[in-house]
Amino acid sequence: MRWSKTLIPTLKEVPSDAEVPSHQLMLRAGLIKQLMAGAYTYLPLGYRALRKAEAIVREEMERAGAIEIHMPALQPIDLFERTGRKEAFGNVLINFELKRGDRRIHMALGPTHEEVVTDLVSKIVTTYRQLPFTLYQIQTKFRNEERPRFGVLRTSEFLMKDAYSFSTSVEQLDEAYDAMYAAYCRIFARCGLEYLPVEAESGPIGGDASHEFMVPAGNGEDQIVRCGKCTYAANLERADTGRTAVPIALTESCGDLKKVDTPGATTIDQVSRMLGCTPQQMIKTLIYKVDDKPVAVLVRGDHEGNDGKIRRALKATSVEMADDATVQEVTGAPTGFAGPVGIRCDMIADHDVAQIVDAVTGGNAGDTHYTGVNIGRDYQLATTFDLRNADSGDACPKCDGTLEMVHGIEVGHVFKLGTKYSESLDANYIDENEMKHPIIMGCYGIGVNRIVASLCETRFDENGLVWPLSIAPYELLIVPLNVDDQEVMNVANRCYEELQAAGVDVLIDDRAARPGFKFKDADLIGIPLRMVIGGKGLKEGNVEVKWRTGDGPEMLPVESAVAGILERLDERRKAEAVNVPE
Repeated sequence: MRWSKTLIPTLKEVPSDAEVPSHQLMLRAGLIKQLMAGAYTYLPLGYRALRKAEAIVREEMERAGAIEIHMPALQPIDLFERTGRKEAFGNVLINFELKRGDRRIHMALGPTHEEVVTDLVSKIVTTYRQLPFTLYQIQTKFRNEERPRFGVLRTSEFLMKDAYSFSTSVEQLDEAYDAMYAAYCRIFARCGLEYLPVEAESGPIGGDASHEFMVPAGNGEDQIVRCGKCTYAANLERADTGRTAVPIALTESCGDLKKVDTPGATTIDQVSRMLGCTPQQMIKTLIYKVDDKPVAVLVRGDHEGNDGKIRRALKATSVEMADDATVQEVTGAPTGFAGPVGIRCDMIADHDVAQIVDAVTGGNAGDTHYTGVNIGRDYQLATTFDLRNADSGDACPKCDGTLEMVHGIEVGHVFKLGTKYSESLDANYIDENEMKHPIIMGCYGIGVNRIVASLCETRFDENGLVWPLSIAPYELLIVPLNVDDQEVMNVANRCYEELQAAGVDVLIDDRAARPGFKFKDADLIGIPLRMVIGGKGLKEGNVEVKWRTGDGPEMLPVESAVAGILERLDERRKAEAVNVPE
């Protein structure tokens, strides 16, 4: 492609509304242009990179045995009502009514396709002999993001690869899950991403087990907990700590239980300032509704309760914070003064709570707290659990290392769904004994846009983007220094045509512009390899070749320049492939 014949509107200044590097660089390098909040047009360079990522995803899905289909973005709302996800999605679900004749049809724009694909399979599969299989598509999704931001990292419209496995047994599900997990590792490695598979909560989508694939990045919106010594990694919602329950016993040197007035002090900070204690000396009593039953959850004052861990500890289906009326009912006090002493509901506690001597807690009465609260005397527990968010410095649950916190961008997610959707939508099969069973499902998603954005967020320098060869919009940029010099253009055009014929993605900068201007644009758009033709080098019979992040240029004879470029590109492809797992 010739630069003069395509559309690459580069910008010299950083757009004022672009907050993170990927957004800034994708705008400056002419990859995208905003239409409105949460919606972007992909310009030629951006779309080429997106299509290359899409091609890698498609190749690896098919290598893993998945079958490609294409499902409608328009979906009937009753599917979401049958699975209960109309309420679960809330305002995120873009839904509306259409008038057709004298009828009104209620529809949604698909945020995902679990409902549609399960409905499809329910109409096709009848017997175990048709299973297992995995279907996938690459399709536009729609979600009403309340705060679209960070360019294409968080939008209302995005390109997603979603795959769904259908099985008759847990063993078949495990095989499909493992195949998708391995395919994801190959996809992200081939795309040149530093990725981290982390244990994750399955969330409102439903299911039993899941992993997220994260790209560590300073501006990532997700928090990741990982061990520096072993491979353990999990998102903050799922991360365990290496702590265990300690024996529960009353400390002999404990002080007396006292009730003190704390007017208007309802937060940990307010109480600690008023009573001259630290948050670590306090017990935070959180009242939850667990499967519609009130439960008090105790964590140390400087910690936060983890809903997923609470749900697992209690073997519950639903966990949510209690309303003010429930808090009043079980504590006898308004919200902000709950404590374990005399509380009127079941109670569980985090491991660290049992080690607090002479704790400060809510007094279960308005404007009142207790001091000198001790386990075994003032409240009773049989054992403790890991109920709080993990933090830097916690022990690793898998080895003797310690955990650290990093931020990350989620680029993929794999779920073991079980039978949540097949039961709701009557997707069943008949086994060899003529018995009917719900199909066991798995779900596997990749944000294709996020692959490109994550590369832009993590692979750049002070001059611009640094693309891996596999996703770069073009592999080679030819820069003729003087387009009015016939000899320069003869060499440039001959190399351009020969490299194109050899299958190289090549862009030639045929603009009548100063060399320095061209070089700045070349660095900004980040094409991996650059060939410069003209000047003293051409007079000596050479062309200059330089990698985007190379130490310096090489000189190649004009007559062997094309062969030299092909050799270098082949070497780089092999080097990038070394990091791709089998």
